[in-house]
Amino acid sequence: MMAARLQIARPVTVGFPTSDFVGVRLWRKLSTMATIGKRNTLTVLRDSTPGIYLDGGEHGEILLPNRYVPLGVAMGDRLEVFVYRDSEDRLVASTETPRATVGEVATLKVISVNRQVGAFLDWGLAKDLLLPFREQTNPVQAGQDVVVRIYLDEKTQRIVASMKLNRDSLLEPPDYRAGQQVEFLIIDKTPLGYKALVEGRHPGLLYHEGISVPVAIGRKLKGFVRALRPDGKIDLTLDQAGYRRVAPLALRITKALHRGGGRLGLDDGSSPEAIHQAFGVSKKAFKQALGTLYKARRIRFSKPGIELLDNTTWSPGGPLPPNQKTNLRSGRPEMAHKGGDAQSKYGRATAAPPRRH
Repeated sequence: MMAARLQIARPVTVGFPTSDFVGVRLWRKLSTMATIGKRNTLTVLRDSTPGIYLDGGEHGEILLPNRYVPLGVAMGDRLEVFVYRDSEDRLVASTETPRATVGEVATLKVISVNRQVGAFLDWGLAKDLLLPFREQTNPVQAGQDVVVRIYLDEKTQRIVASMKLNRDSLLEPPDYRAGQQVEFLIIDKTPLGYKALVEGRHPGLLYHEGISVPVAIGRKLKGFVRALRPDGKIDLTLDQAGYRRVAPLALRITKALHRGGGRLGLDDGSSPEAIHQAFGVSKKAFKQALGTLYKARRIRFSKPGIELLDNTTWSPGGPLPPNQKTNLRSGRPEMAHKGGDAQSKYGRATAAPPRRH
């Protein structure tokens, strides 16, 4: 059966006869050398009882076991495979795709713990991935999800995992700008917020106050750079800062008020979950947008909720309407009423403060 698999194989066509030994040696030398711990596209060389052998360049022939050999494969075909070392330290190939490759960060589950060497993780291949004790920042146990970076041990040439995620961050300083969109992985929780790994390379912090979605260790999120700190760490936010966020959100709130007949059941006292479910933003961003609308005399607070005022001359980004009154204590504008009184945010009538100039 194995012999028949390659008997009908296509001849290798590389510009010289395959019987030319010198040509074959040159062809193999020019072929791409296999990279351990990565996906590689390798050429089928020959058949054998345990499987087929692929050209690994300077690594020599690499076995692709029978259980991974595709139907209809022919000598000279190029297959995409993952290359790693088996339990006997031999280089082997697999058509399976691990959850992460060398240099990447992933959340993996602990399968078992060996008291002599460390923990073994499920990374999607037949052979589990070793997390040595020396690479653990804290003890782990079976069933636990851990965030690890996968790397190639230079001495043993084995693929191993490490919980020391910032190992490579000092080699390449962060090159981001405030407001830039980035992807990051949540790796730990602190009193200030959640530690994150930005683009798989650099340490960052997502503060509790700016969180509008459920956050858990091991979750990947998209957000924005809030600031770059002198120590190279990155402050993160889930909301885009400035007018680009507030003005469109204010317009969305206005449209929601029109659809609701001039009323909306949310205000600055609503829960972050309710706000995010309705508008997909943090409570902080929602409050900023409400402040913009309030200052422009587009809404008033009905507690609970807000109401749309009869003022159609303003749009987000435009100048404030005339006759704007401001509360001297809070600095927030108030709606003028008959008799010189002003309506506060909570509906209390107060003496109208002098106009600011």
